[in-house]
Amino acid sequence: MIGRLNSAQPYALGLYRIVVGLLFLCHGAASLFGVLGGAAGTGGTLDAGTWPGWYAAVIQLVGGAFVLLGLGTRVAAFLAAGSMAYAYFKVHQPNALWPIENGGEAAAMFCWALLLLVFTGSGAFGLDRLFAKRSAEERKPAAEPVTV
Repeated sequence: MIGRLNSAQPYALGLYRIVVGLLFLCHGAASLFGVLGGAAGTGGTLDAGTWPGWYAAVIQLVGGAFVLLGLGTRVAAFLAAGSMAYAYFKVHQPNALWPIENGGEAAAMFCWALLLLVFTGSGAFGLDRLFAKRSAEERKPAAEPVTV
């Protein structure tokens, strides 16, 4: 049983990465484009360049897309997790200690979910693996000619 679960680990991790990336991307798209309920559920968008909301939304959109695709997953997840840590400690935590009290559950969960991807990588189904395989094939030395 454990062996079967271990063999499925890269695929479960790949699906996890896809879901986390998609959800993170949706937060950025909502804030920047007013889709999916818009910024803070108001249907509106954030004004370009406003600190910190607009910049966080750009990180959510771009970082979420990179994580979703599994392209530069570790770097994208690191930057995205950092932005969520900032969001939690600068925006939510001053209002109350616990995330349930200060409305920072999403920021805390995204921070930890993305931080996990920093350490695990993209798993299966990611473009990281495709490019790594391709570059490994390019580095492989050609077969030596056999002298007879």
